[in-house]
Amino acid sequence: MYFSTLLITAALARLGLAQRWYTLQDDYSSSNFFNMFNFQTENDPTGGYVNYVDQGTAQNGGMISVQSSGQVYIGVDHTNTASGRGRNSVRLESKKTYTHALVVLSLAHMPGGICGTWPAFWMFGPQWPASGEIDIIEGVNNANTNTMTGHTTPGCSATYPASAFKGAQLSSDCDTAVNNNQGCGTVDPDSRSYGSGFNAQGGGVYAMEWTTYYIQVFFWPAGAAPADVFSNNPEPWTWGEPAFLLQGGCNIDAHFANHQIVFDNTFCGSWAGAAWGGSCAAQYGGSCNAFVQNNPGAFTDSYWLVNSLKVYSMQGSFKRDVDEGGLEGREAAAEAEAEAAFGYQGPPRNITKEEGAPARRRRHLGEHLRGVKM
Repeated sequence: MYFSTLLITAALARLGLAQRWYTLQDDYSSSNFFNMFNFQTENDPTGGYVNYVDQGTAQNGGMISVQSSGQVYIGVDHTNTASGRGRNSVRLESKKTYTHALVVLSLAHMPGGICGTWPAFWMFGPQWPASGEIDIIEGVNNANTNTMTGHTTPGCSATYPASAFKGAQLSSDCDTAVNNNQGCGTVDPDSRSYGSGFNAQGGGVYAMEWTTYYIQVFFWPAGAAPADVFSNNPEPWTWGEPAFLLQGGCNIDAHFANHQIVFDNTFCGSWAGAAWGGSCAAQYGGSCNAFVQNNPGAFTDSYWLVNSLKVYSMQGSFKRDVDEGGLEGREAAAEAEAEAAFGYQGPPRNITKEEGAPARRRRHLGEHLRGVKM
C-alpha cells in the first residue's frame, strides 16, 4: 500500500502519535556547561588510582576547556608523573537531579580503549545503591565495545526477551550484592560504540530514555542518528530496538530516583585494575597503578569531546498516561483504527500484557505507520 507523507502525518496526529512527548528541560550548552556541574574532589569510590581536582586546578592544568568550535573538552593530566592519590583527572556531577528523563549525548571523542583507563558517562541517585545507577557509557582498559548496566538494591532484574534489544546481556540481576556488583549489564556488539572504534569514525550519539516502565539506551555512530534526535521534538518510539533494555522484573520507580549525570575518567581501581592481568599486562607488564603513574603520554587521547548534552522531560497528558497507565485504552482504539486504515496486524504477542506494554505497543504502532511506503 502506498500513502503520501501528508496522509501518514494526519494519521499519526489522529491516533495521538504525533504529539510532542518530550520537551527540552536542560541544555548543557558550551557557554554554561561547567557551571551546571560540581567538580567532585573526594577519594574515588571505586578505589581508582586517580586524583580528582577542582575546577580551577583542572582549568589551569589544561584538563577542561571550551574549544573554538563550541565543543567541550574534558581530559586528564597527560604531562606529569603521577603521585599521591594518583593521576589528575576530573569527575563532573550535575547540579540538577532527574527522575524520568530522555538524555541525549553527542560526542566527537571519548577516552576509552586505553590500558589503565576506566571512563564512564552515567547517572546515580543518593544513598547508593538505594536510588539506583544507570551506566550509559562504560569500559576499561583496551575494550572496544560499550557496556551499559543498571545497579540497584535487591529485587530488580532485566528479564525482557533478548530479541527486544541489540546487545548481548551479561547478567539479568541488577542487585549490587550479586556477582560482585556486575549489575544487569549488556554489551553492545558494535565496535563503533566505544573507544578507538568510536573515535576513528568521528564519534557518535547516545540516548537514554527512563520512564516508569523501562530504561533503555540507544547508540548511533556519527551521522547515523535519526534527525529528530537533535530536534526539540525527539520521538524515541521511532528509533527501533535499543542497545540496552531494563524492563520486566523491576519496579523502576522503586529502584531509580533523583539521579545526577556524571562524566568521569578514573584509572585502575576495582574493575580496570582487576582486569589488568590480560592483554594490558602482557603488553606493558607490571601493575596498572605503576603504568598509569609513570606513562603520562599514554593518556593524551584520554578525553571526552562533547558536541552537545540535552535532557528532555515528558510533557503534560502523555506523562500522566505513562505514569498512570492510561495509555492502555487509547492504544486499543488506535490499533483498531490503524488496522482498518493501514492493515495493521497488532503488536507482537509478547508486548500485549507485560509491564510497560502501553509504551511498547505505542512504539510498535508508530513503527508500523512510519514504515508504510510512500
